[in-house]
Amino acid sequence: MSEKKLLEIRDSYFLSEEILESVEAAMSKNVDKMVSLFKVLSDPTRLRILKALEIQSLCVCVLVELTSCKPSALSYHLKLLKEAKLINSRRERNFQIYYLTEFGLWLLQSLKNDF
Repeated sequence: MSEKKLLEIRDSYFLSEEILESVEAAMSKNVDKMVSLFKVLSDPTRLRILKALEIQSLCVCVLVELTSCKPSALSYHLKLLKEAKLINSRRERNFQIYYLTEFGLWLLQSLKNDF
């Protein structure tokens, strides 16, 4: 920021140099991971999958039925959720079971408090 801009901010809002430096440091941090997470969460189908998994771990065959997605489309959604570390899966006999990770559960519970 130019010196003139800093003075205008200080005069208008009475911000100290320390606060301005902290704000600039916060704004210069890399937010790519957060942007990726918000992109994953921006899809209604993926949010519905998360909400379903909050109630019960489910096999992929049930998720196909519940979402009305083609298996290939569902696979894509699950891949993105897994890459975001919101869900994970395990094999049980012939079934692939999906479940929320601790982070996924924490995120959903946090969002519930505000939405």
